[in-house]
This record gives sequence, structure tokens and C-alpha cells, in this order.
Amino acid sequence: MSPRTPDEIFERSVEEGERRLDQSVLELVSTSFIAGFTIVFGVVALGIVEAFVEPTLGHVAKVAGALAFGVGLVFLVAGRTELFNENFADPAAAAVERPGFSAVPALARLWVVTFAVNVVGACLFALVFAVEGAIPPESTEILRTIAEDTARRTPMAWFARGIAGGALVSLLSFLIVAVRSDGSKLSLTYAVGFMLALGPFDHVVVSLTHVVLGIYLGAGIGLRALGAMTAVVTVGNLVGGLGLVTVTHVTQGMGAEKSDE
Repeated sequence: MSPRTPDEIFERSVEEGERRLDQSVLELVSTSFIAGFTIVFGVVALGIVEAFVEPTLGHVAKVAGALAFGVGLVFLVAGRTELFNENFADPAAAAVERPGFSAVPALARLWVVTFAVNVVGACLFALVFAVEGAIPPESTEILRTIAEDTARRTPMAWFARGIAGGALVSLLSFLIVAVRSDGSKLSLTYAVGFMLALGPFDHVVVSLTHVVLGIYLGAGIGLRALGAMTAVVTVGNLVGGLGLVTVTHVTQGMGAEKSDE
């Protein structure tokens, strides 16, 4: 089946956006919490697979770890949960269809609650894997190293990688609406998850989960570094997710819709 046209994508985005904007507080908190702890599965899987492969294949282990992480993102999308930044495009499309600025409070509630509860869910569930013996010692070392490497980047590196990560994850929501089959949606989700773990992309919830789990496992990272990274990567995600992807795709869809009138 061929992908949807830009005006069809916009219509579907508005439908999905309306659903997300009109969620009850209980539903929003629940789906955001699920997304937060689901990300932990991907992070832990990355550490276990990379540690398993590294002794024999060296740097190829990073590719194997990224392949394992992609499964976590598939779980998240298949479960229709709310992940910060992934829920930019569709609600924004729905918002521009509402009169004036009436959608602003609903957008603010959606994004603030999603971000906060994603973080809570990830930090709480990561405690499970911080228990001694819960994961292999080799994986513990891998996860500590990833956390320290993430926390020690410069602010400009956080910002640049945050822009790239925000654009990538926001693009995912557009791509999911663009294709017609569930198989295509899950394949695209897996591809984005793989790229997110392997490439120079930072998503604030994923990066924060890496660092918090690393701290639980004994990484030498202070709360100041964690806070600075979270703030800078969040701004980068907003620039990349809203500025580069969401605005351009929403205006594209609006333009296509008007051309058909």
C-alpha cells in the first residue's frame, strides 16, 4: 500500500492529536508512567547485549546494543503510551484546528505531565535493576560507562544532540501516521529506536534514564551535572522536535489541505 498523502496525514494527525489532548488526567498519568518504565527495558537490554557481544566482537557490540534498545521503543509505541517529544506533532496539528489559542492549556498540560511522569516512571523502575545481582556485572560496567560518557559531554554537545534527537523522535510520530500497515509502523519505530541508541541523538527521557541508572550502579555523576544535562537536552529536543519537525510538517499538511479545497 502506498503512503498517505500530506493532506491525509494531516487529517489523521488531527484525529490522533484530539485523542491525546482530550485524555483525562488519570489516563495521561498512566500512559506517561508506562512509557517511562518501558524505556528502562530498552536501556537495560542495550547494556546486557553490548556486554555479551563485546568480548568477541569489540566495537560491533555497540551496534548489537542499539539493536536491542530498539525493541523498547517498539513496546512503547505498540502500547500507545505517551513519551515526551514523540507527542509533539499530532497534538500540534489538532491545536491549529481549534480556534485562537484555546488549545494552549491542553498542550501545556500534555507536555508538562508527560515529561514529569516519564521521568518518575523511569527513575522508579530503574531502581529494580540497581539491586545487586539483578543484571550481570559486565552489563553494570557498560551502563556505568554510558552514563558517565553522557553526563560529561559539553553543553553544546548536549544541545546539538538534543536537537537531533528531538527531530528524530518527533519525526517518528509523523512517519507512523504516514504509513498504513501496523507492520510498517512497528518497523519504522524499531529503526528510529536503533538510530536513537547508536547515533549522535539525545532524547531527554532516554538520556536521563541512562544517567540515573548509571548513578544507581555507582557512576561518579553529581546531581548538578544531571540537572544541567536534563535542562540543555530538553531545550534541544524542543528546538528539534517543535521547531524543525512539527512546525514544518503541520504547515505542510495545512497547505495541502487548503490546496484540495
